[in-house]
Amino acid sequence: MKQMLAARLHIPTRTLRIEEVPKPAPGPGQVMVKVEAAGVCLSDAHLIDGTLTPLFLRDDTVTLGHEVSGTIAETGPGVTRWTPGQRVVLYSGEVRDGVAYTRGVDYDGGWAEYALSAEDALIELPASIPFDQGAIIPDAVSTPWGAITDTGAVKPAEAVGVWGVGGLGVHAVQLLRAVGAYPVVAVDPNPTARERALAQGADLALDSADPELAERIGRATGGAGLAAAFDFAGVPAVREQALTVLAPKGRLVLVGLTDKPLAIADGTRFSYLQQRVLGHYGSDMPVALPQLLALVQGGRLDFSGSISGELPLAEAAEAVRRLENKTGDPIRLILRP
Repeated sequence: MKQMLAARLHIPTRTLRIEEVPKPAPGPGQVMVKVEAAGVCLSDAHLIDGTLTPLFLRDDTVTLGHEVSGTIAETGPGVTRWTPGQRVVLYSGEVRDGVAYTRGVDYDGGWAEYALSAEDALIELPASIPFDQGAIIPDAVSTPWGAITDTGAVKPAEAVGVWGVGGLGVHAVQLLRAVGAYPVVAVDPNPTARERALAQGADLALDSADPELAERIGRATGGAGLAAAFDFAGVPAVREQALTVLAPKGRLVLVGLTDKPLAIADGTRFSYLQQRVLGHYGSDMPVALPQLLALVQGGRLDFSGSISGELPLAEAAEAVRRLENKTGDPIRLILRP
């Protein structure tokens, strides 16, 4: 049996190893993809450090990687919609028996030379979009897109805030500008992140520690406050701060993941103003990916600046270390098998 390299996480010990494993073979309704690019996400780091634990993993070890692009290498029995050589982007998950499974979490992902996918859990990647940009769209771009267009239901000219302008938040700024939100306020303690947010279209970038943050947001919104605030940091203090600057009927959308509780300091005020807290996870892939790929192909969006570096698959642990330590303030690092 042919072997391939894969970055495998042993869940009980949270140990990441580069291993030789059997090259997978596509079963009925599946395709095998030769991986060309795989994104490194904070969710991968959280799996390694134990903050996140797979819900549906059948084994004790999983190949990481939920942001994956490549070419069709082989099709399984009964597959007619795909042919070898086609450029594709894999969905970040699959629905099995009505349950959403996450690639690289609940089943083997794309930090490998080859990856399997259900035939309906991937989309063709236009030739004009490089593999590295295509790879990050299924999470780093589509997750904020879903948060903005679906969960947050942002309308043109609504005032919005983005807390945490990292790998997802910086794309949220771009996407909010694309849908016509105004003003777009970015909040982050990192000055480099704030500068990046302004370069990507934010109208105002503030330090979360600024004692005049509420006043500045008030002035930017004509005293109305934010119609929607998005937490991409997953930090309780961020959520509490965002609640203080929401407009009446404003919504706080929780995108960043944390197991810490959310405290609403003044429940009476929250209820009187009819504000809402909304949880968000992922996106509706069959809807979001065609939309985003069309916008990139049409020149409305450009994520070339989001690729902060590339490393070989063998250096997956180093890529995670750089992301965790914010070495070079990366947006997305790419692994190349």
